[in-house]
Amino acid sequence: MEDINEYDSFLAIHKPQLQASGVPGHFWPELFRKLKQQDFDAGNSFSLLLVDYGEDQRSEGDPIWTVAATKEGGIKVSDPTQIYLVDHAWTFRTDNARQLLNEHPPLVNRLAIMMGIDQDDLPSSVIISRILNDVWKWCNMYSLNGEGLSVENRMPIWYVMDELGSGILHGDTPNCRVVPFIHISDQMTYSLLFPIEDIDEGDQLYRDFVDGVPSETKERDALLLPWRYTSFTNESFTQKEAPKEYFLSGHIEESLPNPDVAPPLFDGNSASKVYSDYEMVTQYLTDPGFEIVGNPEDADILWLTTHFKQYKEFSESTPNKYINQFPFENVITIKDLLSIVCRRVAEKSGQLDPLEPNPKWLPVTYNLKTELIEFVSYYQNRAHKGLDNHYIIKPWNLARGLDTYITKSLTQIMRLQQTGPKIVQKYIERPVLFERPEVEGRVKFDIRYVMLLKSVDELSAYVYTNFFLRFANKPFELSDFDDYEKHFTVMNYSQFQLRHMKCEEFLDQWKVQFPNQPWEDIENDICTMLKEVLEGATKLGPPCGIGASVQSRALYAVDLMLEWTDGGRTAIQPKVLEVNFTPDCKRACEYYPDFYNDIFNLLFLDQENAEVFRKIV
Repeated sequence: MEDINEYDSFLAIHKPQLQASGVPGHFWPELFRKLKQQDFDAGNSFSLLLVDYGEDQRSEGDPIWTVAATKEGGIKVSDPTQIYLVDHAWTFRTDNARQLLNEHPPLVNRLAIMMGIDQDDLPSSVIISRILNDVWKWCNMYSLNGEGLSVENRMPIWYVMDELGSGILHGDTPNCRVVPFIHISDQMTYSLLFPIEDIDEGDQLYRDFVDGVPSETKERDALLLPWRYTSFTNESFTQKEAPKEYFLSGHIEESLPNPDVAPPLFDGNSASKVYSDYEMVTQYLTDPGFEIVGNPEDADILWLTTHFKQYKEFSESTPNKYINQFPFENVITIKDLLSIVCRRVAEKSGQLDPLEPNPKWLPVTYNLKTELIEFVSYYQNRAHKGLDNHYIIKPWNLARGLDTYITKSLTQIMRLQQTGPKIVQKYIERPVLFERPEVEGRVKFDIRYVMLLKSVDELSAYVYTNFFLRFANKPFELSDFDDYEKHFTVMNYSQFQLRHMKCEEFLDQWKVQFPNQPWEDIENDICTMLKEVLEGATKLGPPCGIGASVQSRALYAVDLMLEWTDGGRTAIQPKVLEVNFTPDCKRACEYYPDFYNDIFNLLFLDQENAEVFRKIV
């Protein structure tokens, strides 16, 4: 009776997970028993075998191990006892993988043997680097979802199964499946091995490494590149405008304002009432032309940090209010859409190298869900020409560098594609670096410009010329891409030291470090770039572009970097990285206490402070 109650409790917790993973129900009681008794009995039914190539030398990509069924009478799908627990040799996140290996030499030895890495006379640092390079052929992934989990705790968790689990080979016609399983009761993760067809004694086990991807498709061939080479160089890498349906898919339904509603009119003799759910606005908006109120119903201006979508209702029920968002502005604030709208202003000249960025200020960007084949072709064509192939892989809609990776490994990129919607973007391999004496070297930095959008139908936008800077903490090299402090600049949300510098000090040092590169010229190029971003984003109407709204005003933060575009390092090209919705402006307020006073006066009272604003269109 106790076992029955325990089993019912087990199912209550784990049934959704088992169903989602496709574990047949007749295996569940045996799985419960083996978990309870910690019965790892796969060795009684299977054997791990070293592949013997005889006098021939094993080629790269050839299997090292294989697993065969040794159970007398074979393995039967109908036998409810034929489900097996597979332990995990190593669990890691990409940001702590090297550290874990450095701290556990026996693990390094175990993984090197498993992966066939020769350790003779090699320093441990070299062996660890090879493991980190090869691990993408061996690892699998799961992620945690649940109420109350932070974004950080939802990041992918990678694991390498033990020798037996890792020895099972890929097969296009598999006879078994291996799926991750989180045993919630003891907070442990295993893999579950079970047959999907009868396996005779002596037969090898095969599982599908890209389970669920349709057979005989180009997508499947691309995702199998970590284990099986296929050439895509004859496939087109040309990108096409996504259809209207793509802009709507996965996004909250949004209405458009009534075009017949007139712009709001304010009484110039009294302060405009402002409601905001952002404490920086309520704290720093001190201009007497505005009054903070605690109820949105009483406000003339709504300054929200949550997405607003009901523009039709807003225009008809409250025509005399402003809001700090535009309809369908997600075309610039979501990374995959931003790259699409930016390509609308690409040059049409047939003389341009198709492998080079166009427009030149947009790093070449592919969507790993919808443009997978095009990206692989682009990568392989660049490889054939000996061109640099470093990329940064980013989720569509996360910020702060979360779930973001830098690599030149196509194998790794194909594995990361499976962890959720991502773009792959050409990494800036020749960034303009800034000398920081306190770190004894030249570091990466990025620049944040605040961009203000006043109108779409007659495009009107400004930049706040007091820009903001973020610096890496270690000197830049095109290596060690798992070293966050070398390759990333977002330090204010992590445990790393944030190095502050105001733009005035930066400009003074810029003149010393780059005397032949006047900042005025660079800022001109940045403003031209931002103008073209908005032109691309408004070239088409909603949902493919930002919609017009006389009640809308908006503030965006644009993150960009500078790149040397020639070997002689004489030409600098700004590169747009992303555009942020309702950005964190805490540092802006601390550096420039009149920040929101200037912003609100420009956006809502048409009062332009020429010292801090520059009109870009």
